Amino acid sequence: MTTDLVRYGVDGRGVATVTLDDPATRNALGDDLLDQLIGHLQSARDDEAVRVVVLAASGDRVFSSGGNLKAFADDRPVIEKYAGLDRFPRLFRLIGDLGKPTICAAGGDVLAGAFGLALACDLVIARSGVRFGCPEINVGVFPFMISALIYRSVPRAKANELMMLGDLIDADQALALHIVNAVVPAPEFAATVDAWAGRIAAKSPLLMRLGKQALAVTRDLALGEALSHLQAQLALALTTSDVGEGVAAFREKRDPEWRMR
Repeated sequence: MTTDLVRYGVDGRGVATVTLDDPATRNALGDDLLDQLIGHLQSARDDEAVRVVVLAASGDRVFSSGGNLKAFADDRPVIEKYAGLDRFPRLFRLIGDLGKPTICAAGGDVLAGAFGLALACDLVIARSGVRFGCPEINVGVFPFMISALIYRSVPRAKANELMMLGDLIDADQALALHIVNAVVPAPEFAATVDAWAGRIAAKSPLLMRLGKQALAVTRDLALGEALSHLQAQLALALTTSDVGEGVAAFREKRDPEWRMR
């Protein structure tokens, strides 16, 4: 019988909460946990009732210790280990292609591969005092799988420092580097995450999906190509009834009723 290492639930607002729950390993990103995490994220992607996904973790000390170092050093054939590593790129691509905003609720230290997991999310809310970083280099493992995410989110010099020295930074330093969106005192952390998720869930799911897709496509395009694509996406958005409903609701000073078309 497979142990549940990840919990999943959806509330009435359309907020899906995916919670890493393997305290015995400090929520290490082993194969079983990653498979369950990917499965729950796919469920959130395919559920039209879900409007935003919150990625959280049980416990208040460590969000996740990152990849399972014990598995890295075991005696399995190299080809078997290589095949298993596909879980990380699949996970990061899935988060990017989810079509729904994601919030990382960093209530504990976010380490190694989990640092990449946080950076893959759209927003990161950190509890005051938590730390971020790539300590795996200290035990002989370079952060290969998350380096692309780090380089896209952190200034080059600081990214190299994090990956090559293995030092951790605290939440306030992460905020200064724009790695996180907000740092919140512990007593207010859960309520802040819930409030942000609720605010996002109240937006048009259709326009949010179109916007996320546009960001993903244009992120690495040259400016001219990006603008051409965005012009086409704006034209597409203007054909939806949600745009008209949003404008009407604003003028009439009422909450919009999104029609998802």
